[in-house]
Amino acid sequence: MKLTFVGAAHEVTGSCHFLQTAGKNILIDCGMEQGPDLYENPGLPIPANEVDYVFLTHAHIDHSGMLPRLAKDGFKGQIFTTYATADLCNIMLRDSAHIQEFEAEWRNRKGKRAGQPEYEPVYVMQDALDAIELLVPCQYGERIRICEGVEIRFTDVGHLLGSASIEVWATEDGVTKKIVFSGDIGNTDQPIIKDPAYTENADYIVMESTYGNRVHAQEKPNYLGDFTRILKETFDRKGNVVIPSFAVGRTQEMLYFIREIKEKGLLREYPDFEVYLDSPLAIEATKVFTKNMRECFDEEALALVNAGINPLVFPGLHTAISSEDSKMINFIEKPKVIISASGMCDAGRIRHHLKHNLWREECTILFVGYQANGTLGRRLLEGEKNVKLFGEAIEVHARIESLHGVSGHADMNGLLKWVKAFDPPIQRVFVVHGEDTVTEEFAKTVEETFDYQAFAPFPCAEVDLLKNEILSEGVKIPVKAKKPAQKKADAAYDRLTLAGKRLMDIIYSNAGLSNKDKAKFEAQINNLADKWEL
Repeated sequence: MKLTFVGAAHEVTGSCHFLQTAGKNILIDCGMEQGPDLYENPGLPIPANEVDYVFLTHAHIDHSGMLPRLAKDGFKGQIFTTYATADLCNIMLRDSAHIQEFEAEWRNRKGKRAGQPEYEPVYVMQDALDAIELLVPCQYGERIRICEGVEIRFTDVGHLLGSASIEVWATEDGVTKKIVFSGDIGNTDQPIIKDPAYTENADYIVMESTYGNRVHAQEKPNYLGDFTRILKETFDRKGNVVIPSFAVGRTQEMLYFIREIKEKGLLREYPDFEVYLDSPLAIEATKVFTKNMRECFDEEALALVNAGINPLVFPGLHTAISSEDSKMINFIEKPKVIISASGMCDAGRIRHHLKHNLWREECTILFVGYQANGTLGRRLLEGEKNVKLFGEAIEVHARIESLHGVSGHADMNGLLKWVKAFDPPIQRVFVVHGEDTVTEEFAKTVEETFDYQAFAPFPCAEVDLLKNEILSEGVKIPVKAKKPAQKKADAAYDRLTLAGKRLMDIIYSNAGLSNKDKAKFEAQINNLADKWEL
């Protein structure tokens, strides 16, 4: 009975754990890495066609996003998850495949001109459809026999619609060990979905530590008040509020808040302000929320539903499906709210909206979710003043705000509360899904608080669960950083790009020159281009 940590070990994304028991090969999550890698990760130690089952905690791409690749590589087994997660994966994996195909097409279009070999996408739409066909929806709270020696149960952990911790009972040679995989543990008092439920016993715990060294504000955040203030201040400046938002979960929470702001008349000066939801995925996800509201909504949201109110719909809400719809938003001069994905600004339509609004001092970029190290969102939050979008240097003049307290993750106290719910003794706690130093810090906190053994594994760490013995601490090889010469080259290229932008600004500002001077200017530019053209 062996557990191997494949992904999200000393990293926040790419969750994937490999359990070998009862003669079966089982993955708990199969997520995509998002943002920069910190450590070399050799990947699965077995071929995909030798994996028998996948147990999926929730639909976020950093937990589910490599399922199509698994199917592409030959996986034919079953993927057990909750009903709501299965519904969300049906849209999210297709959306991810579309992004993979689009990126490959873009790279190959550029690469072909440069004589580079063809870039193959991580997976394509058919791979996503193949993975979706393997989903097996399950009810919360039902103990399910998977095969001889393996049983599981899903418990609502309050992070996302359909999210769950997974209890796994594994039996070998007459010995049963219970391993609980936390998935992502939710924050309390979130809108729409229920608070996390707790599990009482386990031999081993595998748990996330995203906020393992941070504590949310002690007072309950004034979401509506803070949000209303940001909207008013921006609209007073005649600017737009641009919200980079995760299409599933965070977007629906923002719609929930805006509906309440409008219903209660909290923004009296702008009662009819318009909101543009520019994410086909978010639009489809909102339908999934509506479909699963009876099982997953909390009491407050369900009370609205029972009163005939859809808590995610309000006057002034517009949806953008096509790329043309998306482009037109930035030609609407009236101050507005734009909600678009992705939440960390590293892909998707949000980058176009950032390009059109980041340079405008009257606008606000409002972050409402976690921003991983190295992502554009994190860089903006940390005060970066110049960024590059679509090859163009953009100066950051917009106000950068964060809606504090809106987090789908439990903080350190919430994580400790989740551990405390277990009856001792616990043989060992494995700390994953956190930034490099945070995993170590939280493992130490668990040891000091509960006197449990705790271990923060590196990629490919192995544990014998029958003996409670760490066989390998994993691969501690950092991903090679750019060489200083390459960093200097990148900085020089950035300065060159800025010089090009300056030249374009000069061209635009000299539109009134005489034709003779324009011809002279044109000749000078062409001479310069001829000199440097490769």
